[in-house]
Amino acid sequence: MGNMAWTHLALYLGVLLLAAWPLSRWLTAVAEGRLPRWMGAIERGLLRVAGVDAGAGMGWKRYAIALLVFNFIGVLAVYALQRLQAVLPLNPQGMGAITPDSAFNTAISFVTNTNWQGYGGESTMSYLTQMLALTVQNFLSAATGIAVVFALMRGFARKLSSDVGNFWSDLTRITLWVLLPISFVLAVFFVGQGVIQNFDAYKDVTTLEVNKYQAPKLGTDGQPLKDEKGQAVTEDASTATQQLAMGPVASQLAIKMLGTNGGGFFNANSAHPYENPTPLSNWVQMLAIFLIPAALCFTFGQMVGDKRQGVAVLAAMTLIFAVGVVAATSAEQAGNPVLAGLGVDQQASSLQAGGNMEGKETRFGITDSALFAVITTAASCGAVNSMHDSMTPLGGMVPLVMMQLGEVVFGGVGTGLYGMLIFALLAVFIAGLMIGRTPEFLGKKIEPFEMKMISVAILVTPLVVLIGTAIAVLAADGKAGIANPGAHGFSEILYALTSAGNNNGSAFAGLSANTPFYNLLLGLVMWLGRFGVIVPVLAIAGSLAAKKRIPVGDGTLPTHGPLFIALLIGTVLLVGLLNYVPALALGPVVENLQLWK
Repeated sequence: MGNMAWTHLALYLGVLLLAAWPLSRWLTAVAEGRLPRWMGAIERGLLRVAGVDAGAGMGWKRYAIALLVFNFIGVLAVYALQRLQAVLPLNPQGMGAITPDSAFNTAISFVTNTNWQGYGGESTMSYLTQMLALTVQNFLSAATGIAVVFALMRGFARKLSSDVGNFWSDLTRITLWVLLPISFVLAVFFVGQGVIQNFDAYKDVTTLEVNKYQAPKLGTDGQPLKDEKGQAVTEDASTATQQLAMGPVASQLAIKMLGTNGGGFFNANSAHPYENPTPLSNWVQMLAIFLIPAALCFTFGQMVGDKRQGVAVLAAMTLIFAVGVVAATSAEQAGNPVLAGLGVDQQASSLQAGGNMEGKETRFGITDSALFAVITTAASCGAVNSMHDSMTPLGGMVPLVMMQLGEVVFGGVGTGLYGMLIFALLAVFIAGLMIGRTPEFLGKKIEPFEMKMISVAILVTPLVVLIGTAIAVLAADGKAGIANPGAHGFSEILYALTSAGNNNGSAFAGLSANTPFYNLLLGLVMWLGRFGVIVPVLAIAGSLAAKKRIPVGDGTLPTHGPLFIALLIGTVLLVGLLNYVPALALGPVVENLQLWK
């Protein structure tokens, strides 16, 4: 990794931390309900119209039920809008209804903050569906994740309390006073950079050169002709025009990044020039992905009354992230040894000239592409500015590992922090076993109930990912979607299930996943991967809130120093990643060995 890449990484982290600190103060005020009077009046008015008592606290079970019911209704709404879009307004291109299996997958995908897209956005979804179904869920799914981590923070901060907050108040405050204003500022900035924002019909423009291609030859009945072998018959064709998609892109782009959603208006996502036109827009998009996750770490320290706790968690995240960036960037800059060996001497064959630029935008290059790939998979974002399927085996393994760690390296908005806090609780439990002392974290004893919930929260995602991968590899419909046989084909399936189970949404893209089999399988994995973790996290929050705080003693493990940071990183790597080592050995590791054989 060259000096420019190191400088870029340092600059990115520096600006991120400087921006996250003031935002964390506002997030703390929102979590604690310390809002200006006019904001409180608006919030209470909206909740009164909805029939909600804003001041009523909820136990963790009521909080969880409200969350699950709300998100299930969201699935129904997104599904209905897709199925009915052909007869709804704001559809200038006359997009037809989405098929049932694709609508099912997309509805769960956007409600769970996964934003896995088995469709081409500009060729499938109307403007109304993009705005009312997908963009709205970008806000609400992000607010749900933040609400859960607020509840867990209250569990640590409160003592002898029966409630962890009010889900409806949390959802309203987060959406109105955090996500909406920042998204508005980002959207205006992106428009200034060249991201489009309109309701125009698609435009046909004259190209600089005539494009020649092969088109299917049609018979008198208008159907494609086939030869005696059953192959399609083609004929020469040419065109001097190209259709350019339009739409309200900037408004969706802002929240897709800020809320770590990742679903792009266009099929090419953040590699599309209308969605990510300049290196500056690319840099700000990367910054937006980590902004709230980083700020929430500081917020955690402020809410529990010890800022060092938030800094320790943030330090662990940053160290793992930096290692991932170095590994991915170095692998991509080294290039493909097979391609490097063609037409050059043996000494030069270790390097591919310029590194591996396959699947990358020239305006971003290797450094920005590798950094973006690690950021988007360390967070549960899934937006992409390059083709992850075209990365080298080891370079592509880094985004895969970032997801398999549970996306706790900054992670999604809310989800990253509560995932890392689960590992922190496990780390103090392991430390307690070493010295024969009842584990405690922030003055709260970690007892059997908490450990059962921790086990569920940690194991549910690997279970659904690995079982889902096994089903896809064994089923004929699963194997039919593989474009590249062998180790890379297995990696494509493993990546898809890992992305779905961890609510990421990025893909290797070599897998034909928009089929009834994969739409149903991935939809179920996305739902279980999201709410199979949220429910035990809320259970832990409720249990901790009901406990009294124990004074710090001589035998208490300090959870803010270098020793605990090292223990936390070790727990994340050993427990979070160990489940996937055999699967990784069958995919990217084997593929890398085949390149160097």
